[in-house]
Amino acid sequence: MKIGYPCINNSILRTCPSTFRLASYSENMLIQTVRGNMIQLSQILDYNVSHGLLFFRISSDLIPFASHPICKLNWFELFQSEFEQIGILIRKYNIRVSMHPDQFVILNSPNKMIIKNSISELEYHCKVLDAMRLDGAAKVQIHVGGVYGNKIEALTRFVRTYDELDNVIRRRLVIENDDHLYHLKDCIELSRRINIPIVFDSFHHKLLSNDESLRFALRHGIRIGMGCRLLIIVVRT
Repeated sequence: MKIGYPCINNSILRTCPSTFRLASYSENMLIQTVRGNMIQLSQILDYNVSHGLLFFRISSDLIPFASHPICKLNWFELFQSEFEQIGILIRKYNIRVSMHPDQFVILNSPNKMIIKNSISELEYHCKVLDAMRLDGAAKVQIHVGGVYGNKIEALTRFVRTYDELDNVIRRRLVIENDDHLYHLKDCIELSRRINIPIVFDSFHHKLLSNDESLRFALRHGIRIGMGCRLLIIVVRT
């Protein structure tokens, strides 16, 4: 088992902002911010290795506005060396990394523009992990999305959208139970239909448990999850 934390290390002094407002966008501002973020990420991973913390969630703000139309910078090539060095460190110490887009990434929305923008954001996250030359074990986790008055139809929309995703995204995508709409059983149903891996969040399960104890959920989820490609357990206090 690997323990760790998401995104922010308060033990390392941050000398530059991790992002900025869209109104302040300029290519020079983006380059400076990304350069600082790459240095910070390397420092965090070094710190984690020295403290035996071999799980880390990389911040979605690593490349600000990467999926926004305003961003024309070829950051993938500009920072290729930095990405590869970070990837070498991750592979050397077998660090488990993931990314988690914000809540506006929704694949089961009835609004096609929201789905289009969500896919663009997923493409960005996957491109970051690809730039580090990480294999499919580095995941991008999302929640199932909204219910929109009919959970069955919402689940079917998720399946339909997932089936149309490029394999570049599908090889990394996992779903996570949330705290107010989609519980573990819903995620298991989706996993059965499209063979998508599940992240089980025990804190969310406490808030939305479908009247299942944590012990039952773990036993049931692991047993069902054996037929999936992956089941990750996230335990938070």
